Amino acid sequence: MSLFFIFKNLYLYVIVYTITKFSNMAQKLSPKAAKAKAERDLRYAKTDDRRMKKAESQRMHRKHPGNKGKDYDHEDRRFESVKQNRGNEGEGTKKESGKKYKITKGKK
Repeated sequence: MSLFFIFKNLYLYVIVYTITKFSNMAQKLSPKAAKAKAERDLRYAKTDDRRMKKAESQRMHRKHPGNKGKDYDHEDRRFESVKQNRGNEGEGTKKESGKKYKITKGKK
């Protein structure tokens, strides 16, 4: 086995172990299911779309530090309360799933 493969697996194991061991998940999952969920969540968080949205949100928070504790809404392009943003203004999140929003690119 290559050294890269060993370290990659060790890295994933540490992340999955940390998430499953110290997470306060609302769901009560078996260790196997929690591991699978942690791996799915990590894969989703590393997609290009999620990385660009996270980077944009961080840029906006640095630009407007007075909005601490609020979420940046990529659809409305403004800061909203966590409750309002994550609930999609009371419409739920199913309608919003898969939408593509214009994301500003930062300087490299």
